[in-house]
Amino acid sequence: MAKATTIKEALAKWEEKSGEKAAEALEVKLYGQIPPIEKMDASLSTLINCEKLSLSTNCIEKIANLNGLKKLKILSLGRNNIKNLNGLEAVGETLEELWISYNLIEKLKGIHAMKQLQVLYMSNNLVKDWAEFSKLADLPNLVDLVFVGNPLEEKYSSEGTWVDEATRRLTRLKKLDGVPVIKQVEEEAED
Repeated sequence: MAKATTIKEALAKWEEKSGEKAAEALEVKLYGQIPPIEKMDASLSTLINCEKLSLSTNCIEKIANLNGLKKLKILSLGRNNIKNLNGLEAVGETLEELWISYNLIEKLKGIHAMKQLQVLYMSNNLVKDWAEFSKLADLPNLVDLVFVGNPLEEKYSSEGTWVDEATRRLTRLKKLDGVPVIKQVEEEAED
């Protein structure tokens, strides 16, 4: 079996291809590496100006080493083997979008640290109960959520109650699973 690509190797390849220096770049794309990246290693800390980091379609199991990414706004980790959200605290003050669909996430422990998060794409994971889903209510700025393909969503969609139940628990949502949330507003006549 081929040895995994390290972040350092992937960054070197990316610099060569893009002609940019990783330390200065606003956007760094390390998705779909062959062989795939398995670890988010300390080389990530060199990305001090990075606002958008793409690490999707690799074999990453743990979120780690984001401490140096003080400007990170968008993190793309879709199609990996990530099992939990530990490690995101480091970018909790800046991250606005987290794309983490097609992983193995069952629990949302640690999500509350994402104070600026507005967009969360986490379709096709393993979240199966409302207790976990309700942790998303701790995100004061979350307005766009994609949750389709999680056991919880599949169960309640088949009953036809998914949208009502999800938007009742997350009252600030403007978009759920790609569809605008339309709330029935009761207006009281003012005399």
